[in-house]
Amino acid sequence: MTVSARDAGLVGCVRCGSVHRPDVALCSRCGAALSSRDPNGLQQVWAWWLAGLLVYIPANLYPMLLTRTLTQHSEATIVGGVAELFQHGDAGIALIVFGASIVIPVGKFIAIAFLAVSLEKRHLMNEQAQHRLFAVVEFVGRWSMIDVFVVAILASLVKFDAVATINPGIAAASFALSVAFTMQAAQSFDPRTIWDD
Repeated sequence: MTVSARDAGLVGCVRCGSVHRPDVALCSRCGAALSSRDPNGLQQVWAWWLAGLLVYIPANLYPMLLTRTLTQHSEATIVGGVAELFQHGDAGIALIVFGASIVIPVGKFIAIAFLAVSLEKRHLMNEQAQHRLFAVVEFVGRWSMIDVFVVAILASLVKFDAVATINPGIAAASFALSVAFTMQAAQSFDPRTIWDD
């Protein structure tokens, strides 16, 4: 039978990982205040989650790319860009952009919210399922910035000022902030709380 540090009556420092007796107030290694769990951890998850959701809305309403050529000027939102890619016969790229810009972020919002709620309502999900969901959120998080990278690459490659320019729109900054905030929400989530009674 495996015994956790908490079950053994020990407290691990959340900053450096050093283990101490519960009567010790400060970590002997790094000087941080000792606490078995961050009492504000779930509040931080919800705060970052809400911030990410708030900036995700303008990321979908405003243009991601601003394109200027000699004859025309166009602005493309995320969904508009996906539709244009489909119209030009680039279904594979359109599906990748749709997955990275719509499916993954929305899925992350739902998963993080469900994890936070399931800590309060333990009957929604067992511990193993919660842990698997957290692992999926962590794995998927690294692919969330693909849309911003595509915009950055396009903007840096296409700079023929006399003929055409491609610049990132305000949605690119909003989307990058949304990804950063949801990553912070996932980082603020302490997976050890899944196993707490």
